[in-house]
Amino acid sequence: MSSHITLVHRTCYEYDRPVSMGPQIIRLRPMPDSRTPVLSYMLKIEPRGCNLGWQLDQHGNETACVSFGGQVTHFDIEVSLVADIAPYDPLANLMDNAEGTGDAGVDCAYSRQLPLGADALAFLREWQDGTPTDAVPRLISLNKAITARVRYERRMEPGVLSAQDILRHGCGSCRDSAWFLVALARHMGYRARFVSGYLVQSARTAGEEEVLTGDLHAWAQVCLPGKGWIGFDTTSGMLAGEGHIPLAAAATPEDAAPVSGLLDRCEARFNVSMQVQRLYA
Repeated sequence: MSSHITLVHRTCYEYDRPVSMGPQIIRLRPMPDSRTPVLSYMLKIEPRGCNLGWQLDQHGNETACVSFGGQVTHFDIEVSLVADIAPYDPLANLMDNAEGTGDAGVDCAYSRQLPLGADALAFLREWQDGTPTDAVPRLISLNKAITARVRYERRMEPGVLSAQDILRHGCGSCRDSAWFLVALARHMGYRARFVSGYLVQSARTAGEEEVLTGDLHAWAQVCLPGKGWIGFDTTSGMLAGEGHIPLAAAATPEDAAPVSGLLDRCEARFNVSMQVQRLYA
């Protein structure tokens, strides 16, 4: 079976009237250090005639800056890529990129402490009893503990829940639980960052036919000296693997958002779709 897949991701915004838009920052290009090889990539923007330029942000993400010369009534983004999702060991052949970004401010931000609150500190103390002392098994244990404590729930509201709120609710979106792990890891003395990306998964129907799905997803990365950044998926409790295609990593969720930018006040309709197919020779 081929390990190559195609992914087509469409995001469409439709406005109730013509609007002026400021520069729109799009973070939908796989990161250069993605361990899942990306063999081809294309970004299409509608309406046509926009100005599009690529740049590296302070975190090393490849971002597209899109601007329009006049007003628009819709804004469509289409990403198409081919990736190789051959399985790999998430802990094998790690790249040692622990030396940092070269930007002291950014590297400091990865260590910046976040408010935890009494409930989160109690959760941490309870989890720490009898946990491994080695860094990797310790973080794997923490990731699983978060998955067991925080039930996944799709949440469409913007922003992320605080550590205190996610424990009070007992549930949260992928970005909420990922940000919770970032907060706990930093409290433990690790550099940690928030990651947004694609998650490709394979399932079987009752007739044993394969069904591939793709979603925008969020997880956390923790930096270990000598090993570099290791991804932890708090939704599944697993390490990030071949199905995780990182698009942007940053010190805060806001700086890893797939799309950000200003526009006139209006009513907007939003639609997103994603299709994933396996390529056969």
